[in-house]
Amino acid sequence: MEQDVEKLQELVDQYDRIVFFGGAGVSTESGIPDFRSVDGLYNQKYDYPPETILSHTFFMRHTDEFYRFYRDKMLALDAKPNDAHKKLAEMEDAGKLTGVVTQNIDGLHQAAGSKHVMELHGSVHRNYCMKCHKFYDASYMLHSAGVPKCECGGVIKPDVVLYEEGLDNEVVSDAIRTIAEAEVMIVGGTSLAVYPAAGLLDYFRGKALVLINKGATPQDRNADLLIQKPIGQIFSQMKVRGNRT
Repeated sequence: MEQDVEKLQELVDQYDRIVFFGGAGVSTESGIPDFRSVDGLYNQKYDYPPETILSHTFFMRHTDEFYRFYRDKMLALDAKPNDAHKKLAEMEDAGKLTGVVTQNIDGLHQAAGSKHVMELHGSVHRNYCMKCHKFYDASYMLHSAGVPKCECGGVIKPDVVLYEEGLDNEVVSDAIRTIAEAEVMIVGGTSLAVYPAAGLLDYFRGKALVLINKGATPQDRNADLLIQKPIGQIFSQMKVRGNRT
C-alpha cells in the first residue's frame, strides 16, 4: 500500500466523525462526463457554452434547447456507482462517515447505499411541474420529447440548481452542521472552483483535511494530506474497520 493511502487509512481508522465533500471527479470514474470539460462536442452540437445553457435565464427563454442539452449530457441513467461511491457507503454503514456533501446531481451515492447525502446542486432524479408541482422521475424526462409537459399542461423542471439560482437553505444548513462537527474532512474529485459550494470548507475546524484530486485546488496548501490521483483508485485500496459490522 502506498504511503498516501497508508496515511489516509490511519485517519479513517482513528476517527469516527468523517465527512466527505465531492465533485464531478467522483462521477467521471463512472463514465459521467464533466460538462465543464472542453471535449469539442459542445462546439459541434450547441450554439452556447454549457454554463449558459444551464442557467435559469436560458431555461426560461430557450427551454427546448435546454432540454436538448440536458437529455444528451446530464441524464446518464445507465451509470453505476464506482469504488469511491461504494467505499463511502461502506464507511457510513460502519459508523465512520457522518455524511456525504456532493456537488453532483446523478444520485450515485444513494445508488451505492449512502443514506445521509446532502445534494448541494439537487438531483436529476427529482423533477416537478412548475404549475401543479407533480413529481416526475428521471426516466420520464429522458424519454419525453421536446419540452416535457405535465398532464396539467405545465412545464416540468428538474430539481437541479441552475446558474443564477440559490442553493436550498435546508441542504446548506445540514452540510454546514455536518462539516462543522467533523473530525476529518475528505475532499475528493473537485477543483473547488464553484461557489458558494466550495465555501463550505470554511466551516471545517476538525483534526485533518484530506484533498484527493487529479489537479491542483486553491486549498492544497491547507491540506494535511494531499493526494493528486483518481479518487476511485485511492478508495479501492482502503479497508473499512468501523464500529458496526
